[in-house]
Amino acid sequence: MAATPAVRVLEQGKVLHTLHPYDPEHPSDQGHGEAAVAALGADPDQVFKTLVARVDGALTVAVVPVAGTLDLKALAAATGGRKAVMADPADAERATGYVLGGISPLGQKKALPTVVDDSALGLDTVLVSAGRRGLQVELAPGDLIRLTRARTAAIGR
Repeated sequence: MAATPAVRVLEQGKVLHTLHPYDPEHPSDQGHGEAAVAALGADPDQVFKTLVARVDGALTVAVVPVAGTLDLKALAAATGGRKAVMADPADAERATGYVLGGISPLGQKKALPTVVDDSALGLDTVLVSAGRRGLQVELAPGDLIRLTRARTAAIGR
């Protein structure tokens, strides 16, 4: 399996991580994050989805548990902005270099401001997309925050 940009970032940073491949095919009523949770038998509070929003027009990455949803007002507040809306999927793909359902917070084509939900801080490890549908990476939340230069805030609900 060829390494994704996300996996290369982890390897170059010598970050302890575990890859979790799974079959990305899922029923249409299930989101990509939920499909990963189901396929891996993982805790939905430990698996985080990577969402791209626009805060006052600027693309911003939000990393929140699959079990919850993104609070756009909280994201705007966490970044010092006034208004946040979900980004157009094509803009998210273009800026990150990943396809929807496989957007990783790591190794993006353009390093975007990133906010990780503070619930990650209470976990030993978190799972995020490794840069393609059907591949999650498990790592310590501190490593995720450091490598993405993220701030943490209560942005999930």
